[in-house]
Amino acid sequence: MIRKSNQNKNRNKDMIDKLLQSYPRKHPDLPQNYQKIYKQHYKENRDGATKASSFARKFEGSLHKKVAKSIKRGSAAKTLEIGAGNLNQLNYEQTEIYDIVEPFQELFINSPNLKHVRNIYSDITEIKNEKYDRITSIGCFEHVENLPEMVYVTTKLMNKKGKLCVVIPNEGRFLWKLAYTITTGREFEKRYGLKYETMIRHEHINTADEIEQILKYYYTKVKISFWGIGRMFSIFRYYECSKIGRAHV
Repeated sequence: MIRKSNQNKNRNKDMIDKLLQSYPRKHPDLPQNYQKIYKQHYKENRDGATKASSFARKFEGSLHKKVAKSIKRGSAAKTLEIGAGNLNQLNYEQTEIYDIVEPFQELFINSPNLKHVRNIYSDITEIKNEKYDRITSIGCFEHVENLPEMVYVTTKLMNKKGKLCVVIPNEGRFLWKLAYTITTGREFEKRYGLKYETMIRHEHINTADEIEQILKYYYTKVKISFWGIGRMFSIFRYYECSKIGRAHV
């Protein structure tokens, strides 16, 4: 039994080492005809400006509520949101101190929620001399080129009893692909005459399983919830991470 346990540990170590060595990654280049409509599509998608994206935004309200429940109502918790987009998380919560990381300024510049934001960063590595009670992210980690570095930085910005709350699409699993294929994918292909899968493969460079492995590498306590049934038949996953591993302090 001891020998088998050691073999499993070595196998797991080899797997995470191989995964970490695959970073940093690069987004695949988009063909020119996709580049022409990229910014317009991205902003409309985040704003819920089309029929399909509007439906998706309403559905995702449950994701925002889940993250909002990670703190008590009226809490003074110092919060950092990674990939804040158009600041729609602030429709569900407001904390005394709310900082964001978002490089795409066009998404939030006209948001009425901007008044609730203290500091704005284009990259998490810009943050100095700060400690947060909570770091959140919704629909961002699947896009990040150097995900291990970013998760590692969260451990440095976290208070001892703080937590990292992350929502991601169940990228790499059947139900997630089916969901976007028959909604935003169908609308995109009808509107532009282009394959939506090309856009997804450009955007999503990390699978849900890879993200989970990285979170568990840097945090020793990781709670998982699914929008669906388990890892295979879910559309989204929610992670609440705490207790930074000694090796990463």
